[in-house]
Amino acid sequence: MTGLRVPPSLTGMELVDPADRPRCPEEAVMTQIESTETNGIDVTALVQTIEATKEDPSLSSFTFRARSIWQDGTHNVGQIHGFTHAGAQDHSRAAPFVLHGDEPPVLLGANKGANAVELLLQGLAFCYAVGFVANAAARGIEISRMEYEVEGDFDVRPFLGMPGQRPGFSRIRATGRVSSPNATPEQLQQLCRYVQDTSPVRDSLVNAVPVETTLQVI
Repeated sequence: MTGLRVPPSLTGMELVDPADRPRCPEEAVMTQIESTETNGIDVTALVQTIEATKEDPSLSSFTFRARSIWQDGTHNVGQIHGFTHAGAQDHSRAAPFVLHGDEPPVLLGANKGANAVELLLQGLAFCYAVGFVANAAARGIEISRMEYEVEGDFDVRPFLGMPGQRPGFSRIRATGRVSSPNATPEQLQQLCRYVQDTSPVRDSLVNAVPVETTLQVI
């Protein structure tokens, strides 16, 4: 499997033997032979990805990038394009994803896009959702509905140069809602805990991450 591109959210999956997977109401056991796709995830490719990463740990190495270009006022345009995987540049994206970042009028912006802290919350919601449906697929759990709402509290005073607790979030709350035709509430709750433990975004939020910032004057 040399050269296989390994999705970062799929490493560390807990694969369940077909005989141990949840049963649907008709008590028919789901197997990879009957279907290699669950929740839109190619389970066969998932298994191959995990096995390839076990054989060659270098495939687990990624460096992602984001770029911000100031426009006017608090409006910035973001670009997300290439990334590095296992030491090589990935070229699977023909064009960059474009994001607009701004502030609401109460924070001197014009609402041309979500602000940075909202995008951070969205990143956590995306990460939880991807982790949930992919890990569910690995366990043979079908998901018919999956959504997350994430909200965070913070004091803007430090950002404005005034005394305050800290410039970042003081608390973040995430609420998931899920429906499955073949899993018990206990199985879904256990999966939710596993997704939290393996979420790259949550880990980056709850554990200290070194951030190096430099400025090039041009």
